[in-house]
Amino acid sequence: MIALLMFVEFVKGCDASMLLDDTPSMLGEKLALSNINSLRSFEVIDEVKEALEKACPGVVSCADIIIMASRDAVALTGGPNWEVRLGRLDSLTASQDNSSNIMPSPRSNATTLINLFQKYNLSVKDLVALSGSHSIGKGRCFSIMFRLYNQSGSGKPDPAIDPGFRNELNKLCPLDVDQNVTGNLDSTPVIFDNQYFKDLVAGRGFLNSDQTLFTFPQTREFVSFYSRDQTEFFKAFVEGMLKMGDLQSDRPGEVRRNCRVVNPRPAHFLSEHKMQNNDKSM
Repeated sequence: MIALLMFVEFVKGCDASMLLDDTPSMLGEKLALSNINSLRSFEVIDEVKEALEKACPGVVSCADIIIMASRDAVALTGGPNWEVRLGRLDSLTASQDNSSNIMPSPRSNATTLINLFQKYNLSVKDLVALSGSHSIGKGRCFSIMFRLYNQSGSGKPDPAIDPGFRNELNKLCPLDVDQNVTGNLDSTPVIFDNQYFKDLVAGRGFLNSDQTLFTFPQTREFVSFYSRDQTEFFKAFVEGMLKMGDLQSDRPGEVRRNCRVVNPRPAHFLSEHKMQNNDKSM
């Protein structure tokens, strides 16, 4: 979940929009194509928020909880620790369309990823280092079926996949598989380390959007470097996380009392807010 927590923040800045449940007038981001069956464990955030509201109501935003939880997940699994900047506000709305359109696809190539990151003033170095968040976790067969059986419409597998690894993936994800079956994103999926980059060098990247980082010249140098030097990877990862965490929305915000819903407001406020959103979309 750590990787998705990070990248979902692209949608409107670090504002916890992804935690909002659907309402009759708003489709949230939880069921966006890139998040469905992947982004989960929302109840953990709920428990943290409930405890914080009892101790210091209205102080710690859901957005700050996400940033701190991401940091702690990395540190507790062997990765670096760092001081996070706090004081974010939670969004008043969410956008399933934005999430689906902006979130990186597992089919993305390096050029697409570089261009996406540059829109947010994140460098090629940031892209590769932050992709190292895939040191932890799993991916769905859904995300790699095209790589195994029809890369670029060729009717053949991705030639960048190591043959031995491809055999493993074929067994995990045969053509008739339940595509929600998951596989490890790297060979040490519960340890935050630089094994992810070593796997990419060996042609053992699970996602196309991972392996492309080694096959593309502009990103390959960083993949090779981090595969050899874990300390430098950790340093670059922290730098990228701080930059990612500073992404801010220009929309109004609040400190939600419940991360799943916006705080109750007078009817006139909601009408004005809806009019402002309509004006921005014109």
